[in-house]
Amino acid sequence: MVRKRSIGSETGFSIRVGGGLSTKPHLAVRLKAFIGWNQVLAVVQGVAEVFRGSNILRESRERARLKFLFLEHGWTAEQFQEELEERIGFRLDPAEPEEPPADVYRDHTGIHPQKDAAYCYVGATVLRGRIEPQQMRAAADLAERFASGELRTTSMQNLLIVNVPKEKAGSLADELNSIGLRVDASPFRRGAVACTGTEFCKLAITETKAFSRWLVEELEERIPGFDQHLKLHVTGCPNSCGQHWIADIGIEGKKQRVDGEMVDAYYFCVGGAVGPLASIARPIGYRCPARDVPAAIERLLRSYLDLRQSHENLRQFFSRHTDEMLRTFLAGEEVEAVARDVSSGPVPRGVEG
Repeated sequence: MVRKRSIGSETGFSIRVGGGLSTKPHLAVRLKAFIGWNQVLAVVQGVAEVFRGSNILRESRERARLKFLFLEHGWTAEQFQEELEERIGFRLDPAEPEEPPADVYRDHTGIHPQKDAAYCYVGATVLRGRIEPQQMRAAADLAERFASGELRTTSMQNLLIVNVPKEKAGSLADELNSIGLRVDASPFRRGAVACTGTEFCKLAITETKAFSRWLVEELEERIPGFDQHLKLHVTGCPNSCGQHWIADIGIEGKKQRVDGEMVDAYYFCVGGAVGPLASIARPIGYRCPARDVPAAIERLLRSYLDLRQSHENLRQFFSRHTDEMLRTFLAGEEVEAVARDVSSGPVPRGVEG
């Protein structure tokens, strides 16, 4: 953020504290403070000291997180800032107005201009963040053929080829699409996030990576042409490494007995978001076996397409319907709510957060 002075301007930061997901999610709280660039180190150290000095957080290693000051011990943003300023030894300037970015795709997928108007960059979706060796080699070859030979990765685990002459961008995009790195990706492919799952995590209850690929491919086939922004997050246990709490549709790994056999299943949460309308997704009491998840999501999204109001997005649609109605959309019939079991695999001491 930039604050205007009478002469010139000053670069600085706003600050939020106490955010966290896991089994007990909490959105970070914004303090009413402007942090100058030369105050950052002192403020970060002060926040760490507030955490270290909060003896109440030492009572349980599973609750040794700043968020529990707000969730369980009644702290407010004002109280935290007062404690912080006492530790750093000076008062912070009042916060400046800010405009959080819209909660839309910020994944760099597609063809986008660079500062030099003669060039652009091309972003390709890497589904689940997993790329095959032959795809990586092919992408490197394409970067040399069509651009400067430079590849970059993004925080959304996608792949960029930069410094592409504008007249070559379309041909490059076609080549990337042909090797499975989609530039014209569907909302399901762009919005899919999955944690590690049982393949590599001893806390996970369900397999997630292969499942999420199958789920995306199923939805692309079931609802071709769906064009709404959609964050679809898959997490293999309640600890939320897949961040299902801040997804439009977040599904949490469970086990369910079907015909006498325990199988992978998923519990649904909807309506999560970051940005100006930040909110934690609502657990709506619906669980189904993994094999039935594509059909359930198809029913939910078709209900949205059939019943939405003018210019109503998914989050607004979810907000104006009750948990009971959303369960009915998912199940295709009225069903009783299922309790959300927060147990997972063996949890090492101090992991919960």
